[in-house]
Amino acid sequence: MSQQSELCVGLALAMSWLTKSGWRRADSQVEQLFSVSDYIDLTKQAEAAKLDFVFRPDTLFLPTEMVAQEPGFSSLDPMVLLSAIATSTTHIGLVSTASTTFNPPYVVARQLQSLNWLSQGRAGWNIVTALDGQYNFGQQAMLPSEQRYQVAAEFTDVVQKLWRSYPNDALLYDRQSGHFAAAEKVQAIDHQGEHFAVKGPLNVPQYPSGDIPLFQAGASPWGRNFAAKVANAIFAATPDLQAGIELRQDMRRRAQQHGRNPDDIKVLPGLSLYLADDYEQALALYQSTHTTLTHERKLAYLAKHLDVDFSELALGDHIHADMLPSTQQNVHSHTHTQLLRQFIERETPTLEQLLTRPEVMGSSHWLVIGTPHDAVDSIVERVEAGAADGFIAVPGGSRQSAALFFDQVMPMLQQRGLFRSEYQGTTLREHLNLPEHLNI
Repeated sequence: MSQQSELCVGLALAMSWLTKSGWRRADSQVEQLFSVSDYIDLTKQAEAAKLDFVFRPDTLFLPTEMVAQEPGFSSLDPMVLLSAIATSTTHIGLVSTASTTFNPPYVVARQLQSLNWLSQGRAGWNIVTALDGQYNFGQQAMLPSEQRYQVAAEFTDVVQKLWRSYPNDALLYDRQSGHFAAAEKVQAIDHQGEHFAVKGPLNVPQYPSGDIPLFQAGASPWGRNFAAKVANAIFAATPDLQAGIELRQDMRRRAQQHGRNPDDIKVLPGLSLYLADDYEQALALYQSTHTTLTHERKLAYLAKHLDVDFSELALGDHIHADMLPSTQQNVHSHTHTQLLRQFIERETPTLEQLLTRPEVMGSSHWLVIGTPHDAVDSIVERVEAGAADGFIAVPGGSRQSAALFFDQVMPMLQQRGLFRSEYQGTTLREHLNLPEHLNI
């Protein structure tokens, strides 16, 4: 496989082995959840394995019913955390999440460009519209998905205009003449749009490598269209091979419709890894992690995402597409709903089969339970089938999964020529094989 064909690999910078019942293990070190040193150590391990980036997910709300049994969405602020990590690393990309629904564009533009300077060109932006949290920002209800993406499109445009409003080549540092910068190159953006009015310019100059790479994860029709227009990489929920193939083909088609080269957008599914030295140990790890996910909780999840109550059905009863509402107005996440609907329409599963799906048991991620060799085989299968351009690793169950990922999975991918053995550059744009100039 050529340099251009190498996988793009990131790591979810979260103590993902603490989810569900994983935090209750004696070796979980859950007390370090809010300690920056553990995140720095995890990022250094990812950098030693030559990963492209670490990605910090984020929410701006906390379901209290969740934290009764697990850490849930308890989280440090991603911009602050990644800024601390930046000074302890040298190559790996640092992708932060920032919502376009609840933040001002000027603040996000400034935070990300500051992170880019602190990391010397390694910042990335995961653009999210958010699913919840409106009550923390004086709002009574969330906008519909289509409207949130309309806001996101304008928000992103404003942020990029702000980045370019203070170009790097404006900096002179001319002590003799007394000119710090070429003021004529620093221009207000005077943006007057439907959702935002921003004068500018930004007070942080652009880093020399150019625009900060953009990541996006929306899987609704509006989210896909937005991602196809602006994103350099897409974080994807693809619980099975068919979902991965469909998404990647659709994103490439949409990119072409926007006049882009489809190879310029990398589709990166989340890969949930429960790894051990043999399958039996890995399965036991997975099962012990999910002991609190009761039958009632799984049925409640289906009701929340499909707007259907299956509690009266027997486990052996088949779920047919005609049992589902024709419209999905009251669901929590269109992404997870669509994945469940597609599986039901394709497979007509029993209720028991549906309740064991990754969409119900976890976060709709591609799931591997087994050995590092099993993980590599699954990765190769997905890539060869055209279902992924890489992945975001989400080690689960215990720290052992993360250790086996770094120590065995990544070296095996390198040995097969699927991933680099050394960094070829120092910026995130270089890791993603993007030109060192602006995104147009």
